[in-house]
Amino acid sequence: MLNRRQLLGAGAAGATLVSSKAWGQTLNMGLPEAAQMDSAATAITARPSSGPDYTPVVTLNGWTLPHRMNNGVKEFHLVAEPVERELADGMIAHLWGYNGQSTGPTIEAVEGDRVRIYVTNKLPEGTTVHWHGLILPSGMDGVSGLSHPSIPPGKTFVYEFDLVKSGTFMYHPHGDEMTQMAMGMMGMFVVHPKDPTFMPVDRDFLIMLNAFDIDPGTYVPRVMTMNDFNLWTWNSRIFPDIDPLVVNKGDRVRVRVGNLTMTNHPIHMHGYDFKVTCTDGGWVPESAQWPEVSIDIPVGAMRAYEFTADHLGDWAIHCHKSHHTMNAMGHDVPTLIGTSSSNMTRQVRRVQPEFMPMGTAGAPLHRRFAALTPGVKSVPQDRHRCIRPSIEAGYCFRCDERIVRLNHEATAPTVLLPLLQPPIPTP
Repeated sequence: MLNRRQLLGAGAAGATLVSSKAWGQTLNMGLPEAAQMDSAATAITARPSSGPDYTPVVTLNGWTLPHRMNNGVKEFHLVAEPVERELADGMIAHLWGYNGQSTGPTIEAVEGDRVRIYVTNKLPEGTTVHWHGLILPSGMDGVSGLSHPSIPPGKTFVYEFDLVKSGTFMYHPHGDEMTQMAMGMMGMFVVHPKDPTFMPVDRDFLIMLNAFDIDPGTYVPRVMTMNDFNLWTWNSRIFPDIDPLVVNKGDRVRVRVGNLTMTNHPIHMHGYDFKVTCTDGGWVPESAQWPEVSIDIPVGAMRAYEFTADHLGDWAIHCHKSHHTMNAMGHDVPTLIGTSSSNMTRQVRRVQPEFMPMGTAGAPLHRRFAALTPGVKSVPQDRHRCIRPSIEAGYCFRCDERIVRLNHEATAPTVLLPLLQPPIPTP
């Protein structure tokens, strides 16, 4: 049995590696429980019952990692491991992530907290966790070979540091990060202000932009891809199976967007203008906040914006790069507009019955064909097996004065409203 002095006495800045055998004896070691999530549904976190009050974030199609208190320290337990993630209904990817999901669970704490985060490695190779944007001791920064040795498979590393500033941050590996991030290893870290009256909001949403390159008929991402990704996801989820942002009329709303893809994303929200209130570097003073209807999220960066929900209706939120919005993209898909593909389609279906060409008269024909052809799913012909009939990627923002406010104590959202598609024209 390891005592606390043995547990914290080795490694950089009070961190240590614990054997997998010792990790299995969690009661003896006193490790916090490693909570698991096996669903892609949005989980709602309860408001804090003690300490400073804050509005918990809603991670769409994600969840917040629970913690325990130990002598005034908030303790969390992350497990890096292979996971199966449902990117859309019926579409499973074999990824790497944390605690059963990719993206990993959101970590929430309060400015001034001391946190202790146990990271157990169940991957086939070493890993680390870099706390992107947080101010902390060098030994806790999670850069393999610089901050501390890589965490070998079957070992647990203990990170411990004080949260000296509030804001929106991210976490991801910093050892073989090309492979591990391409496999889905990333998450968000939210530090709420210790003063509840500073920057309060009624609804607080969290989005992580990430991307994969998964060949047709396969489940594992190609990790050597640099730019040619074919699946652009928000919180490792694809529209129309991304949960909408649901608010009441008059709510003060914050949307936090982090970007760990390999390109920038101009995020545009319909029906509103908003003010940019936070960046990776911290909160933007009110006198310096600027109005936008689209905000570009650079690679490795975060932006938060706020608005008052006073325009009723269903509104779209999406990346304004059209090939990202369409999703399941492929650079080598031929343009068939103005041509006949019927003969080619019949021949291909002899070996692939679910094959569906892009529309010869544009997307509406493509969508009509998908709806009227039993068993056929929509996807560019040489990319991923698919999603749903020709529906674009993005979120739906719903503002309604008649809905009931989502209860933060609930285990799941009580209102989820899909974005309705226009009727398909008849031939």
